[in-house]
Amino acid sequence: KQWYQRRVREHYYITNNLRMRGVVLLCLLPAVLSISFKLPAEGTRCIKEEAHKDVLVVGEFTVENIPSTHEVDILVKDTKEQTLFSKEKADTGKFAFTLDDYDMFSICFHGKRVDGQGAGRSPPVEDLSVKLSVKRGIEAKSYNDLAKAEKLKPMELELKKLEDLAEAIVSDFAYMKSREKLMRDTNESTNSRVLWFSIFSMAVLLGLALWQVFYLKRFFKAKKLIE
Repeated sequence: KQWYQRRVREHYYITNNLRMRGVVLLCLLPAVLSISFKLPAEGTRCIKEEAHKDVLVVGEFTVENIPSTHEVDILVKDTKEQTLFSKEKADTGKFAFTLDDYDMFSICFHGKRVDGQGAGRSPPVEDLSVKLSVKRGIEAKSYNDLAKAEKLKPMELELKKLEDLAEAIVSDFAYMKSREKLMRDTNESTNSRVLWFSIFSMAVLLGLALWQVFYLKRFFKAKKLIE
């Protein structure tokens, strides 16, 4: 009986410890963006976000109150102007992509009037309502489908989530370390350049001062003001 109680306490401690760590790690990873905004019926609105290399990005959008006289297009691209996703007449939909390197990506919604509709004869149209949700990393994975495909038990599924979360944490820390090293190298290089520039400036000023002394000395001797 004592052995059984000890095993129960150990299992309870391990489970709670894993849950606490999972909560802490989830707090450190704000990987979900969910916003709502107004889109002009004949205008463009863009949302910019960042993503790490080989990290899955999944988005879902809904555009409400689109009149029959207008359409909405969506375009997702990176800073290199490469199209990651595009769709015309986009009232609702999903998209997913990964980047080859750390980069920023933009999600642009463009409202326009349908061809053949007279802009001057139509009354003004109210702004459209857009709902956008973007998930990155482990938040973008469908663990329910994974559990069904691999026939995972609830505990195994939780452990799989914690494993993926730990890998994401390690990857983020590795990226932060590389960025820190890059910034440190940049600072050291800048400090070295400033030091050599200061030395060069002092040498130039010292040389100019010596030249002025010798020049004035020769000038005064030529004028016979000094011997």
